[in-house]
Amino acid sequence: MTANEPAASDAIAIDPSPRPAPGATPPRTPLAARAAAELVGTAALVAIVVGSGIQAADLTDDVALQLLANSTATVFGLGVLIALLGPVSGAHFNPAVTLAEWWTARRGGAGVNARELAVYVPSQIVGAIAGAVLADAMFGEPLVKWSTHDRSAGNLLLGEVVATAGLILLIFGLARTDRLRFAPVAVASYIGAAYWFTSSTSFANPAVTIGRAFTDTFAGIAPASVPAFVGMQLIGAAVGLALVAVIFTRGKTDAE
Repeated sequence: MTANEPAASDAIAIDPSPRPAPGATPPRTPLAARAAAELVGTAALVAIVVGSGIQAADLTDDVALQLLANSTATVFGLGVLIALLGPVSGAHFNPAVTLAEWWTARRGGAGVNARELAVYVPSQIVGAIAGAVLADAMFGEPLVKWSTHDRSAGNLLLGEVVATAGLILLIFGLARTDRLRFAPVAVASYIGAAYWFTSSTSFANPAVTIGRAFTDTFAGIAPASVPAFVGMQLIGAAVGLALVAVIFTRGKTDAE
């Protein structure tokens, strides 16, 4: 760098361009690139969840340690993925988040349109399935083996409503308060905590739920349990949006 070149810190200081994050789809990014980011990001997320679950089950028979290893890997992996791909696609990796953003856009807020919704959601689902298959391949498991892990109990379904509502409240609450820059840490931390405080271990994601049905390992979910889980996640997303509307209502000023 010569004396006439600005320092990197100076360039950052004067750069007025926005830094998009989850819940705020970046403008001017080609839709194909955003779809690829959603597919790759969701695939990586599921590979992390399933792969760390397989590794944990291979290393110990202690279920608490297995869950600790699984949740820790997910926290770090999700934070990295959001930081990396947030500027490209918004790092949704989750149809519930995409649907919530589309609904917000229909109500006059920022978010994805119907065309983008139709591209994002299939990309996330395909990515989730690919991630489960990839994790199985890495650990020498059958590439596709339907899970036998039944998760149909009512208390688990309630856990999914709570987990998803909290996730939507967090993401859109950060957006309403202009603090999306904290999303990589905040979202990853919430998911890590929800592994432990929800009865369902916080799937909170329809695409991830579908992908985890393809692996009969620690993180799997029986296909028969998937529809109810996805339904509760969508209900949770609606509850989360309602909480955002109530808690983060913008009051009128005295002049209005």
